[in-house]
Amino acid sequence: MTVNLIIFCILGLFIVASSVLAVTSKRMMRAATYLLFVLLGTAGLYLFLNYHFLAAVQVAVYAGGVLVLFIFAILLTSDKGDTPEPHDRKRVISGLFVMLTGVIIALFIILKHQFLIPLNAGIEGDTQISMKIIGHALMGTEKYQYLLPFEALSILLLACIIGGILIARKR
Repeated sequence: MTVNLIIFCILGLFIVASSVLAVTSKRMMRAATYLLFVLLGTAGLYLFLNYHFLAAVQVAVYAGGVLVLFIFAILLTSDKGDTPEPHDRKRVISGLFVMLTGVIIALFIILKHQFLIPLNAGIEGDTQISMKIIGHALMGTEKYQYLLPFEALSILLLACIIGGILIARKR
């Protein structure tokens, strides 16, 4: 086994374990904490692939911004006496069926696909796109540039924050 495979397996197991704990946790704050671990593990995979910009975006936007928004929503909308409802047996069985179907499809794709491993596969990835090109693509208004979706997303997040505040105010 190479060092790359060991690092990938450790990150993968960390992400899978944190994902399972996030879904099965009975307390919302613990689930949000496990979600933070999943997002940080994903950033670790990006760093492993030498995508430093995506790792920084993962930590800043998702682990920093979206998760803080989730935590504020949890704190603003839940009472101290809130207890989780027990799971319906039908939903658990349907969830297990969907999970099993997803695992079977993923295994089928993995086993049918022949992955090409380059001879010089090292811990360094391919060359990166410069930050200037990424910045122009994100903030440009021409074809294949993303200023409009970027602004629409900021308006959507602002609307979510205002909605969370209004819901919390009514309580």
